[in-house]
Amino acid sequence: MSWDEKIYRYCERAGDPAFWAEPVNALTNVAFLIAAAVCAVAFARAARETRGWAEACLVLVVAVVGVGSFLFHTYATRWAAIADTAPIGIFMLAYFAYALWRFAGAPWWLTLAGLGGFVWSLSVARGVNCTVPWLAKSAAVHPGCLNGSVGYLPALVALVLIGLWLAIRRHPVWPTFAVASGVLAVSLAFRTLDYELCELFSLGGRHIGTHFLWHLLNATVLYLLVRGAIRHGRPT
Repeated sequence: MSWDEKIYRYCERAGDPAFWAEPVNALTNVAFLIAAAVCAVAFARAARETRGWAEACLVLVVAVVGVGSFLFHTYATRWAAIADTAPIGIFMLAYFAYALWRFAGAPWWLTLAGLGGFVWSLSVARGVNCTVPWLAKSAAVHPGCLNGSVGYLPALVALVLIGLWLAIRRHPVWPTFAVASGVLAVSLAFRTLDYELCELFSLGGRHIGTHFLWHLLNATVLYLLVRGAIRHGRPT
Protein backbone atom coordinates (compact mmCIF):
# COMPACT_ATOMS: atom_id res chain seq x y z
CA MET A 1 0.00 0.00 0.00
CA SER A 2 1.34 3.39 -1.03
CA TRP A 3 0.37 6.61 0.72
CA ASP A 4 0.32 8.25 -2.72
CA GLU A 5 -2.09 5.71 -4.19
CA LYS A 6 -4.96 7.51 -5.88
CA ILE A 7 -8.52 7.17 -4.60
CA TYR A 8 -11.35 7.75 -7.06
CA ARG A 9 -14.35 8.04 -4.78
CA TYR A 10 -16.66 10.75 -6.13
CA CYS A 11 -18.57 11.49 -9.29
CA GLU A 12 -16.79 14.71 -10.16
CA ARG A 13 -13.32 13.12 -10.28
CA ALA A 14 -14.44 10.45 -12.74
CA GLY A 15 -11.13 8.60 -12.61
CA ASP A 16 -9.05 11.68 -13.39
CA PRO A 17 -5.85 11.87 -11.24
CA ALA A 18 -5.30 15.59 -11.91
CA PHE A 19 -5.04 18.04 -9.00
CA TRP A 20 -8.05 20.09 -10.21
CA ALA A 21 -10.18 17.12 -11.32
CA GLU A 22 -12.73 18.06 -8.62
CA PRO A 23 -12.91 21.86 -8.75
CA VAL A 24 -16.43 22.13 -7.30
CA ASN A 25 -15.80 19.60 -4.55
CA ALA A 26 -12.49 21.27 -3.74
CA LEU A 27 -13.59 24.89 -3.77
CA THR A 28 -16.81 24.38 -1.82
CA ASN A 29 -14.62 23.59 1.18
CA VAL A 30 -14.29 27.34 1.56
CA ALA A 31 -17.68 27.04 3.27
CA PHE A 32 -15.95 25.48 6.28
CA LEU A 33 -13.46 28.34 6.41
CA ILE A 34 -16.29 30.86 6.24
CA ALA A 35 -18.14 29.01 9.01
CA ALA A 36 -15.00 29.02 11.16
CA ALA A 37 -14.39 32.72 10.47
CA VAL A 38 -17.94 33.72 11.38
CA CYS A 39 -17.75 31.64 14.56
CA ALA A 40 -14.37 33.18 15.38
CA VAL A 41 -15.88 36.67 15.13
CA ALA A 42 -18.78 35.60 17.36
CA PHE A 43 -16.31 34.15 19.85
CA ALA A 44 -14.24 37.34 19.88
CA ARG A 45 -17.36 39.47 20.47
CA ALA A 46 -18.70 37.29 23.28
CA ALA A 47 -18.29 38.43 26.87
CA ARG A 48 -14.90 37.49 28.25
CA GLU A 49 -16.36 35.32 31.00
CA THR A 50 -18.25 33.23 28.43
CA ARG A 51 -15.20 32.49 26.26
CA GLY A 52 -13.22 29.35 26.94
CA TRP A 53 -10.60 27.09 25.42
CA ALA A 54 -13.18 24.46 24.47
CA GLU A 55 -15.15 26.82 22.25
CA ALA A 56 -11.95 28.19 20.70
CA CYS A 57 -10.79 24.66 19.87
CA LEU A 58 -14.11 23.86 18.19
CA VAL A 59 -13.74 26.91 15.96
CA LEU A 60 -10.22 25.82 15.01
CA VAL A 61 -11.28 22.27 14.18
CA VAL A 62 -13.96 23.55 11.79
CA ALA A 63 -11.26 25.37 9.82
CA VAL A 64 -9.05 22.26 9.81
CA VAL A 65 -11.98 20.21 8.46
CA GLY A 66 -12.12 22.51 5.44
CA VAL A 67 -8.38 22.30 4.82
CA GLY A 68 -8.34 18.52 5.15
CA SER A 69 -11.26 18.06 2.79
CA PHE A 70 -9.64 20.39 0.24
CA LEU A 71 -6.49 18.27 0.33
CA PHE A 72 -8.43 15.11 -0.39
CA HIS A 73 -10.45 16.57 -3.24
CA THR A 74 -7.28 17.83 -4.91
CA TYR A 75 -4.60 15.21 -4.16
CA ALA A 76 -7.05 12.28 -3.81
CA THR A 77 -4.46 10.03 -2.16
CA ARG A 78 -4.52 7.77 0.90
CA TRP A 79 -2.68 10.30 3.05
CA ALA A 80 -5.09 13.02 1.92
CA ALA A 81 -8.03 10.76 2.81
CA ILE A 82 -6.75 10.67 6.38
CA ALA A 83 -6.33 14.45 6.35
CA ASP A 84 -9.97 14.60 5.26
CA THR A 85 -11.59 12.18 7.71
CA ALA A 86 -9.45 12.67 10.83
CA PRO A 87 -10.57 16.28 11.55
CA ILE A 88 -14.21 15.29 11.03
CA GLY A 89 -13.79 12.45 13.48
CA ILE A 90 -12.10 14.74 15.99
CA PHE A 91 -14.95 17.24 15.73
CA MET A 92 -17.61 14.58 16.22
CA LEU A 93 -15.93 13.19 19.33
CA ALA A 94 -15.10 16.61 20.76
CA TYR A 95 -18.57 18.03 20.24
CA PHE A 96 -20.29 14.92 21.59
CA ALA A 97 -18.27 15.18 24.80
CA TYR A 98 -18.85 18.95 24.89
CA ALA A 99 -22.61 18.53 24.54
CA LEU A 100 -22.79 16.00 27.36
CA TRP A 101 -20.52 18.06 29.59
CA ARG A 102 -21.70 21.62 28.99
CA PHE A 103 -25.27 21.30 27.74
CA ALA A 104 -26.54 18.14 29.43
CA GLY A 105 -24.51 18.80 32.58
CA ALA A 106 -23.26 15.21 32.78
CA PRO A 107 -20.52 14.48 35.34
CA TRP A 108 -17.05 13.67 34.02
CA TRP A 109 -17.45 9.90 34.45
CA LEU A 110 -20.74 9.82 32.56
CA THR A 111 -19.27 12.02 29.83
CA LEU A 112 -16.37 9.61 29.41
CA ALA A 113 -18.70 6.61 29.41
CA GLY A 114 -20.94 8.24 26.82
CA LEU A 115 -17.92 9.12 24.70
CA GLY A 116 -16.74 5.52 24.85
CA GLY A 117 -20.14 4.33 23.68
CA PHE A 118 -20.13 6.85 20.86
CA VAL A 119 -16.67 5.71 19.70
CA TRP A 120 -17.92 2.12 19.73
CA SER A 121 -20.99 3.04 17.67
CA LEU A 122 -18.83 4.83 15.09
CA SER A 123 -16.57 1.79 14.82
CA VAL A 124 -19.52 -0.56 14.36
CA ALA A 125 -21.16 1.72 11.79
CA ARG A 126 -18.02 2.00 9.66
CA GLY A 127 -17.78 -1.78 9.55
CA VAL A 128 -21.34 -2.30 8.30
CA ASN A 129 -21.69 -3.76 4.81
CA CYS A 130 -24.97 -3.65 2.96
CA THR A 131 -26.36 -3.97 -0.53
CA VAL A 132 -28.97 -1.43 -1.58
CA PRO A 133 -30.38 -2.04 -5.08
CA TRP A 134 -30.96 1.63 -5.83
CA LEU A 135 -27.34 2.45 -4.94
CA ALA A 136 -25.74 0.12 -7.48
CA LYS A 137 -23.50 2.81 -8.98
CA SER A 138 -22.18 3.80 -5.57
CA ALA A 139 -21.55 0.18 -4.56
CA ALA A 140 -19.40 -0.31 -7.64
CA VAL A 141 -17.10 2.49 -6.51
CA HIS A 142 -17.31 2.48 -2.71
CA PRO A 143 -17.72 -0.84 -0.86
CA GLY A 144 -19.03 0.85 2.28
CA CYS A 145 -22.72 0.82 3.07
CA LEU A 146 -24.69 3.79 1.64
CA ASN A 147 -21.60 5.08 -0.15
CA GLY A 148 -19.83 5.22 3.22
CA SER A 149 -22.43 7.53 4.73
CA VAL A 150 -23.54 4.92 7.28
CA GLY A 151 -20.39 5.80 9.21
CA TYR A 152 -21.92 9.18 10.03
CA LEU A 153 -25.31 7.91 11.18
CA PRO A 154 -24.25 7.63 14.85
CA ALA A 155 -23.53 11.37 14.78
CA LEU A 156 -27.02 12.08 13.44
CA VAL A 157 -28.61 9.80 16.05
CA ALA A 158 -26.57 11.49 18.79
CA LEU A 159 -27.69 14.93 17.63
CA VAL A 160 -31.34 13.89 17.66
CA LEU A 161 -31.21 12.17 21.06
CA ILE A 162 -29.24 14.92 22.79
CA GLY A 163 -31.51 17.51 21.17
CA LEU A 164 -34.59 15.73 22.51
CA TRP A 165 -33.10 15.57 26.00
CA LEU A 166 -32.27 19.27 25.88
CA ALA A 167 -35.77 20.08 24.62
CA ILE A 168 -37.28 18.18 27.55
CA ARG A 169 -35.01 20.12 29.89
CA ARG A 170 -35.94 23.36 28.07
CA HIS A 171 -32.32 24.18 27.43
CA PRO A 172 -32.06 27.25 25.14
CA VAL A 173 -29.74 25.45 22.69
CA TRP A 174 -32.23 22.70 21.78
CA PRO A 175 -33.61 24.49 18.67
CA THR A 176 -30.04 24.62 17.33
CA PHE A 177 -29.79 20.85 17.69
CA ALA A 178 -33.15 20.40 15.97
CA VAL A 179 -32.15 22.48 12.95
CA ALA A 180 -28.66 20.95 12.79
CA SER A 181 -30.17 17.44 12.85
CA GLY A 182 -32.45 18.24 9.92
CA VAL A 183 -29.67 19.81 7.87
CA LEU A 184 -27.33 16.89 8.59
CA ALA A 185 -29.97 14.39 7.46
CA VAL A 186 -30.34 16.18 4.12
CA SER A 187 -26.56 16.54 3.88
CA LEU A 188 -26.06 12.78 4.35
CA ALA A 189 -28.66 12.09 1.67
CA PHE A 190 -26.71 14.16 -0.87
CA ARG A 191 -23.45 12.48 0.15
CA THR A 192 -25.04 9.07 -0.35
CA LEU A 193 -26.57 9.88 -3.74
CA ASP A 194 -23.47 11.44 -5.31
CA TYR A 195 -23.00 8.74 -7.94
CA GLU A 196 -26.67 7.93 -8.37
CA LEU A 197 -27.44 11.55 -9.32
CA CYS A 198 -24.10 12.13 -11.01
CA GLU A 199 -25.47 12.88 -14.46
CA LEU A 200 -28.23 15.15 -13.17
CA PHE A 201 -25.82 17.70 -11.73
CA SER A 202 -23.50 19.21 -14.31
CA LEU A 203 -21.46 22.37 -14.72
CA GLY A 204 -19.90 23.45 -17.98
CA GLY A 205 -20.75 20.11 -19.54
CA ARG A 206 -19.00 18.21 -16.74
CA HIS A 207 -20.81 15.93 -14.30
CA ILE A 208 -20.25 17.06 -10.71
CA GLY A 209 -22.62 14.91 -8.67
CA THR A 210 -23.98 15.99 -5.28
CA HIS A 211 -21.00 15.67 -2.94
CA PHE A 212 -20.43 19.42 -3.02
CA LEU A 213 -23.81 19.85 -1.33
CA TRP A 214 -22.51 17.68 1.53
CA HIS A 215 -19.76 20.27 1.97
CA LEU A 216 -22.09 23.26 1.96
CA LEU A 217 -24.69 21.70 4.24
CA ASN A 218 -22.14 20.11 6.55
CA ALA A 219 -20.41 23.46 6.96
CA THR A 220 -23.80 24.85 7.95
CA VAL A 221 -24.21 22.09 10.56
CA LEU A 222 -20.80 22.79 12.08
CA TYR A 223 -21.52 26.51 12.13
CA LEU A 224 -24.83 25.97 13.93
CA LEU A 225 -23.27 23.68 16.53
CA VAL A 226 -20.25 25.85 17.26
CA ARG A 227 -22.36 29.00 17.31
CA GLY A 228 -24.64 27.27 19.79
CA ALA A 229 -21.63 26.41 21.95
CA ILE A 230 -20.45 30.02 21.94
CA ARG A 231 -23.90 31.32 22.85
CA HIS A 232 -25.04 28.72 25.36
CA GLY A 233 -22.12 26.55 26.36
CA ARG A 234 -20.92 28.57 29.32
CA PRO A 235 -22.80 30.31 32.13
CA THR A 236 -23.27 34.07 31.74
